[in-house]
Amino acid sequence: MKSYLYLFISIFIFTSCSNDSNFEPQTEEDIIKYIEDNNLEANRTNSGLYYVIEKSGSGTRPTSTSNVTVAYKGYFLDGETFDQSNANGATFPLNRVISGWTEGIPLFKEGGEGVLIIPSNLGYGPSGNSSIPGGAVLVFDIKLISVN
Repeated sequence: MKSYLYLFISIFIFTSCSNDSNFEPQTEEDIIKYIEDNNLEANRTNSGLYYVIEKSGSGTRPTSTSNVTVAYKGYFLDGETFDQSNANGATFPLNRVISGWTEGIPLFKEGGEGVLIIPSNLGYGPSGNSSIPGGAVLVFDIKLISVN
C-alpha cells in the first residue's frame, strides 16, 4: 500500500511541475484582447487560427506539404520572444511543423508578410515544448521568402 502512495505522490509532483508554474493557459478571449490592444485587422479561420496579411506577395502560394523558406520571429502575447530566424529565414517542410504553420503559411504567397496568432491547440497544446508553456498562444511575424 505504501508503494502505491509513494507512486501516486511522485506522479502528482511530476505532473504538477511545468516549465512555468505561474503560466495560465490562454484562451480565445486573450487572443481577441491582443488583437484589439494592437489594433490588428485579423481574420479567423474555422480552426481558430488568426492571421493578418500585411503584404500579400506575388509569387507562388505553398500547399500544406510544400517545402518553404520563412523569416520569422515567434513571441508570446506579452511580447517575450521565444524563437527567431535570421534574415535569410529557415527552410522546412510544412507537414513537419506545428498545425498553425501548416495551415497559416499557405495563406501567403512568396514575398508575403504578416502575422499568425496561433492558439495552443494548433501550437504545442496543453503540454508545451521546452521553453513554451502548455496552453500558450503563439504569435509569429512571418515573411514567406520562397516556396522551394
